[in-house]
Amino acid sequence: MVSAVSRRGERLDRTAEALRFLGLRWVRSGYESGVSVGDLLELHRLTGVRFSYGLLSGGNDLDRLLTGARKLAEAGALLALEGNNEPNNWPVTYQGRKGGGTNSWVPVALLQRDLYRAVKADPVLRRFPVWTVSEPGAQTDNAGLQYLTIPPGAGTLLPAGTRFADFANVHNYIYHPAAPRLEDNKTWKAADPSPACPVDGLYKNFGRTWLKGFAGHPPEALERLPRVTTETGVTVGGEVDEEIHGWHLLTMYLAQFKRGWRHTAVYLLRDRTDEAGNQRFGFYRPDYTPRPAAWYLHRLTGLLQPAGPAASDPQPRPPAYRADPAPSTLHDLLLHRPDGVWILILWNERVHGTDRVTVHFDRTHSQIHVHDPMADPTLLQTFSQASEMVLDLGRHPRVLCIAE
Repeated sequence: MVSAVSRRGERLDRTAEALRFLGLRWVRSGYESGVSVGDLLELHRLTGVRFSYGLLSGGNDLDRLLTGARKLAEAGALLALEGNNEPNNWPVTYQGRKGGGTNSWVPVALLQRDLYRAVKADPVLRRFPVWTVSEPGAQTDNAGLQYLTIPPGAGTLLPAGTRFADFANVHNYIYHPAAPRLEDNKTWKAADPSPACPVDGLYKNFGRTWLKGFAGHPPEALERLPRVTTETGVTVGGEVDEEIHGWHLLTMYLAQFKRGWRHTAVYLLRDRTDEAGNQRFGFYRPDYTPRPAAWYLHRLTGLLQPAGPAASDPQPRPPAYRADPAPSTLHDLLLHRPDGVWILILWNERVHGTDRVTVHFDRTHSQIHVHDPMADPTLLQTFSQASEMVLDLGRHPRVLCIAE
C-alpha cells in the first residue's frame, strides 16, 4: 500500500488500524514524504508491516536514505530500497546537474547507480534488494535506465556493465489514454509483462521506452525479469463506481501475483486531502470510513489466514483441476495455507454477465467451502466428498477452501 503514514492528513493510529483491517504486509515510503523513521518503526511495532524505503520525488540525499534504511533493517522493518519516483514529473539534481523531466536523464542514472553501489557495499543493507526508478520509459536520452544491468552493445550513455537495481519498478495504473474505458480483463491486461500490455507497464518502461523508443530487455526476457509495482490503482468516478473500484483493486492484487509481480502497492490507503484534483483513489475516504474495496480485501485476506495449527505434511500434493469451459476472462490462482487447506481462487474479469463453469478435480476432496469476498457473509456453498462442481461466475471472485 502507498501511505504517508502520519503526514498529509493521515494519522499513525488510524493508519495502523486500517493496515490491520486490510491484512497488508508492506508500505511504500521514503524520507521525501516527511514521515519520520520513528513513525515507521512505531507502525512496524503496531502492525508488523515492512517498508520499501526510497528517495521518492526529487530526493538525492543518499546518506540520509541509507541511515534511515539501516534503522529499519535493524528493527526487521525493511523490505527494499527504491530509487527516484517518476523523475519525469519530479526532476532530480545530482552532482550539480539537473536531470529528469525534459532534461538529460544521465544525472538520474548516476544517482541510481551510486545508490545501488552504496547499498551493496553496506554490511547491513547489502542483503536487501534495490528497486529501480519508476517511469524510466520517459527518458529523454538513452541513459540506460531501462535495464537492470546495461548489457554489451546497448549503445547507452552509461557504459555496459552499469548496475542499477535488482528489480524493475513500474507504475502500471489500469486506466490510461490507450485504455481509457471500463472493459473485460482490465487488471489482467495491466499486469501483462509483454508488448500486449495496453497501459504504461513493464514493456513500455523496460522493453521499449514509451517516450523515445529506446530498446531495453527483449520480450522473452521481460517474462522472467524480477519486477515490482510501487503504484497502481484507480479513482472512483465516471464508469467506476465504488463497487467496480473495489472489484478492480481486488482482482488487481490477484492478477499481479499470478503474472509474476513480486510485490504490488496500490495507490492509495486513504484519499489525499492536501492535493487538488480527483483524489478518490483510496480504500478509505478522507474521514477514514471504508469504501467497499476495504471490505472486499479484508474478507479476502481473512480467508487466506490459517484457521488452525500448521499441518503435519510440509509438502502436500496439490490438487490438479481444470475449468470447463474456460473463457478468456477466467483466471485462477492456487495457494496453500499453513494449516493444510488449499485455496483455489477463481475470478472472471468480466464486466457484464456470467459464465457457467464446471470445475473438475483430479481426486475427491472431503470438503470444499466456496466463498465470495465481495459478499457478506462470504460463505456461499459447501460441497462434501466432491470431485467436481458447477459455478456461475460473474464479476465476484470465488475462493474455494479445499480440505483433503
